[in-house]
Amino acid sequence: MIARIWSGENPLWLLLLPLSWLYGLVSGIIRLLYRLGLKRAWRAPVPVVVVGNLTAGGNGKTPVVIWLVEQLQKRGIRPGVVSRGYGGKAARYPLLLTAETTTAEAGDEPVLIFQRTGAPVAVSPVRSDAVQALLAEQAVQIIITDDGLQHYALARDKEIVVIDGVRRFGNGWWLPAGPMRERASRLKSVDAVIVNGGEAKSGEIAMHLQPGLAVNLATGERRSVAELPSPVAMAGIGHPPRFFATLEQCGARLEKRVPLADHQALVEGQVDALTVPGQSLIMTEKDAVKCRAFAKDNWWYLPVDAELSGEQPEHLLQELIALVQ
Repeated sequence: MIARIWSGENPLWLLLLPLSWLYGLVSGIIRLLYRLGLKRAWRAPVPVVVVGNLTAGGNGKTPVVIWLVEQLQKRGIRPGVVSRGYGGKAARYPLLLTAETTTAEAGDEPVLIFQRTGAPVAVSPVRSDAVQALLAEQAVQIIITDDGLQHYALARDKEIVVIDGVRRFGNGWWLPAGPMRERASRLKSVDAVIVNGGEAKSGEIAMHLQPGLAVNLATGERRSVAELPSPVAMAGIGHPPRFFATLEQCGARLEKRVPLADHQALVEGQVDALTVPGQSLIMTEKDAVKCRAFAKDNWWYLPVDAELSGEQPEHLLQELIALVQ
């Protein structure tokens, strides 16, 4: 329903327009206060790079964060990551992630980034607190923020926006009538625009998510998705249909598709009930970090890696490295 409203196919978006005008007015005033210096942003002693969205819902932002961190690590740079920690609730903030940190404490995306990259990660609703906690404990040279484009209380040196190349901006309206957190004109002020799937326009960096082999949560075994018996797909991400389509492109003949809310908490009984004997459960890696503690032998996840095309990604990386040097 919400997808049809935001795309403009369902006329209910017209009824939500007054709320969207209010959202746009409030967000515009906040941004103006920072631009005029009436509210001050905190500036970190190291460069800060924001990776964010203009729209609500899954656009592929976290794979881009992982790609940036890994690429900087390969070039000898020590990045750290900060996040709001959406979906988690820690006993106290800021929270520095360790191998024992759960998704219930930190949220699924920070745990995924920490496990995939090994980079220091800190979460806090106040991102400047997360940055300061990270710098107090780790010798990081650059901070990558997972989301936070609209969090103007933290000064930034570079802004990167990730767009869903298929859905792009829907009907173009602010939340809740449309998917926009800010209007598309905001792209004129950012440093890079990465387009996940679809067709990149002039000046945009084309990206696609490259799936790997399915990984068994219990044993670590790797196998082609097409080889999994009677697969049932589960996805708790911003746009589950993208994950289901990826599985089918990899040769999976899905018996059932189970879309869940983004960042939805998962419990053993709920997940276990999705399959019957003889079926395999295949999920996203973001869901897998929430299920490892109670994984079953027939549960698998599909890791994906961001692949960016052309010469622009290297230019972007060199700009980030220049901030450090």
